[in-house]
Amino acid sequence: MLDADLEKFDLACTYMRNDQNVSAYNLFMTLAQKEMKKEDFKAGIYLFLASECKTKQGKDTKEEYDLAAKYYLKIAKKNNANSPYAYQCAAKCFLKSGQVDKAMKISEEAKKYVPKVVEEKRPIVIVDDSPAITLRLRSYLEQLGYGDIKTAKDGKSALTLVTKLINDSQNPVILLDMQMPDLTGDAVAKKLLEKKPDLSIILITADEKSEPRVRKTIGFGSTAFIQKPFTINELKNALDVTEQNQIR
Repeated sequence: MLDADLEKFDLACTYMRNDQNVSAYNLFMTLAQKEMKKEDFKAGIYLFLASECKTKQGKDTKEEYDLAAKYYLKIAKKNNANSPYAYQCAAKCFLKSGQVDKAMKISEEAKKYVPKVVEEKRPIVIVDDSPAITLRLRSYLEQLGYGDIKTAKDGKSALTLVTKLINDSQNPVILLDMQMPDLTGDAVAKKLLEKKPDLSIILITADEKSEPRVRKTIGFGSTAFIQKPFTINELKNALDVTEQNQIR
């Protein structure tokens, strides 16, 4: 039976490479349904691949990500060693489907299973063309215990700075303004996530999170959202969510 499943998976991948996306989608969904019955984490991978097939067809993938999120929540509620990872996977699925509030709520649930440990704060990169906002963010971050804080005043310098950090094997958190003079925040986020798909990006904008550009950037993989004007507590909550969304 295992060999048969591997053959189906290999065939689905072949269909996908050849742009036979409907056939690939059907096979991935068949494999996912089987693994969900066994409560195997491979089910999530198959659902992600199925959603990619729909993306290549120009179709919406919310249904597949919702199904994956509910599946991971089912595993998480078993209250076992897999619960923290399952909650984090569920949160990421909700993020991918644009359901930010649910993602943040599930991330809070994951905190109950994570032991409190003292660890070194990650580097922070503030990307904002406003000196006043940059100064406020730096002040808040210092109050929250962050010491390694770097700044960039436009999109191009942000790309250069963050790329260097990534090449130096660092894992920074990016506080990214959506509106800058050269490149918009969504363009910067897309380029950075192409370099490091699990990069932690917190959007900072005056726009509502329902705005198309914000929702699009969230879909790229940003981990949290702060709306201007913001408080130190809102910044702390966004940083906490970002840390919880790091699958270790």
